[in-house]
Amino acid sequence: MSFTLPDLPYAYDALQPYMSKETLEFHHDKHHAAYVNTGNNLLKGSEFEGKSVEEVVKGSYGKNQALFNNAGQHYNHIHFWQWMKPNGGGAIPGRLEQKIKEDLGGVEKFKEDFIQAGVSQFGSGWCWLAVKDGKLTIMKTPNGENPLVHGAQPILGCDVWEHSYYIDYRNRRPDYLKAFIENLVNWEHVEKMFSEATS
Repeated sequence: MSFTLPDLPYAYDALQPYMSKETLEFHHDKHHAAYVNTGNNLLKGSEFEGKSVEEVVKGSYGKNQALFNNAGQHYNHIHFWQWMKPNGGGAIPGRLEQKIKEDLGGVEKFKEDFIQAGVSQFGSGWCWLAVKDGKLTIMKTPNGENPLVHGAQPILGCDVWEHSYYIDYRNRRPDYLKAFIENLVNWEHVEKMFSEATS
């Protein structure tokens, strides 16, 4: 099945002041759209035509770099828009909060380690909260890579490519990550993905 650019689940200005209308217009309408269009061109006539995004990501990893780059970024961004909401952040749903305490040493420790993963990802990439072997883990990946290709299921990710924050934060990546985790995260979507990953 071909890739489709999803609509944002909120207005372009809905995440202000933490993420500007201008950032979302560029990030969604230009960058994500480019991954979709390039990915679709690379899918044509390939062995992955007609497969789901997840199957394309896993199947093209290490085999078809150009397709993987675009499919990976498409997958990442489909969820990235869902992982944020106006008036996000706040309380983490009970079962997930309990699991964070058990596996990651508490909510504050998790937030610190998640931010640190994003800050320390050299160049472009992502930081993640993922489920691997039944446990929560924090990961970071370069470029368009994600936990799917490392035997894990992502349940929260933050884009640390410069286009995701430079308009609003310039080179202050730590401030962007803090704003993301404290004010933007849609914990209901994270909880949904956590339930799916552990069911």
